[in-house]
Amino acid sequence: MRGPRIFSLFGVAVVVLAASACGNSSGEASPVIKDGQVRLFGTDGNMSNSFGATLKEDPGVLAGMKGTLAATELTEDFKKRLRSVDPGLSDYTYSAHAYDAVVIEALAAESARASDGATIAKYVNGVTVGGQTCETIAACLDGVRAGRDIQYRGEALQRSGFTDDGEPSTTTYSTLNFGRDNLIDPGKTEYVGAGDASTETRASQPPVAPAKPGNNKPAQLKIGGLLPHTGGIAYQGPPISAGVKLAVNEVNAAGGVLGSPVVFVDGDDGSSADVAGATLDVLVSKGVTAIVGPCCSGVTQKIMPKVIANNLVMISMSATSEALSRMDDKGLFFRTCPSDKLQAKALADIVMRDGSAKIAIVARDDSYGTGLQQGVQADLKTAGLPAGNVRTLTYKVEDKYGQGDLASTFKPIATQVKQFGADAVVIAGFEESGLVVRALKDEGVTFRQS
Repeated sequence: MRGPRIFSLFGVAVVVLAASACGNSSGEASPVIKDGQVRLFGTDGNMSNSFGATLKEDPGVLAGMKGTLAATELTEDFKKRLRSVDPGLSDYTYSAHAYDAVVIEALAAESARASDGATIAKYVNGVTVGGQTCETIAACLDGVRAGRDIQYRGEALQRSGFTDDGEPSTTTYSTLNFGRDNLIDPGKTEYVGAGDASTETRASQPPVAPAKPGNNKPAQLKIGGLLPHTGGIAYQGPPISAGVKLAVNEVNAAGGVLGSPVVFVDGDDGSSADVAGATLDVLVSKGVTAIVGPCCSGVTQKIMPKVIANNLVMISMSATSEALSRMDDKGLFFRTCPSDKLQAKALADIVMRDGSAKIAIVARDDSYGTGLQQGVQADLKTAGLPAGNVRTLTYKVEDKYGQGDLASTFKPIATQVKQFGADAVVIAGFEESGLVVRALKDEGVTFRQS
């Protein structure tokens, strides 16, 4: 088995332009590939072993599916520590991003010498830029306690710090491939660097606050989880939860924050704004001032007014919509995952390198799905693919999908994909992506597996 390859996203651009010769300069539709088969492509919402497990009644159906996931190459030590929290982990999707979200909130609180959300938020960007580099929780906390400015480099945030918008300036994507067992084949994984370190914030950051004397010790830091325990992205919940719990354990093993152990109050975001909003009310009632989560972009947008009203600092590990960069969050929202602006470029590169000439992009009708859809479409056009060679299709968002949706929602989409003559289908969705796959299969679409 060969190991993963690492290369630059920008280096791939040359390959993309060459691959665009599958189209023609007149803008007319290119012919469908001769064998009539379709390559499936996925996004971070469905490229995981846990998603593959949802299609266990269709063994091998995902063989050959390719896609992107914001992910660094995790060390065996980090994986071992995650398994000490949850021995049953089947993958590590967003575990590093969840871990870093907790650590950054803890470091920001220690730097601020405060536990209220609004004050912590002022220090979040600052603990990722401009100071002395530290790579472990203990070293970073020791530095802050000694009054030093630090810049944290952790499990996901490795190459540079946050932008003015409070998100990674650079990142790494893994390009993943499903094998014949509906599981990711690690031997085919590649890592693609993306982003630009020059976009790291250059704004002046507050220095480490002086320790408060005597009885003025700040209140204990309480971090609440809005994690996907149920709902459409619950299959990604275990690695996210493990990352959060591991970070809390390790922060406390390093002496905690503000002289006390960090308290973690777990909560379910339900992959739903209604569930997340109700959970947020409970977390606030328990004295939580910092949030890790929620999982999804649409949920994040809808609960933001309540976050602002309660002056909470919130760091999401997996809400990736580009629209969140422009959201009026009053300086309270951050994320350790990158914007889908970067994922769209990486995914378009993969599609074009595969030689695809006629592409259908099927997406959830929310900020995550349509944002990725529009981004990939634009990047394919930039790569030289004629506009007529791309078809975009969306489906309604439900809190829960059932078999009835297979016929009413996804079969018409599959019919349009087949009529269009696509040789590639990009699916920007969550667990319901399995219904897209089943509908295509029922429509007689055959999938490329090599």
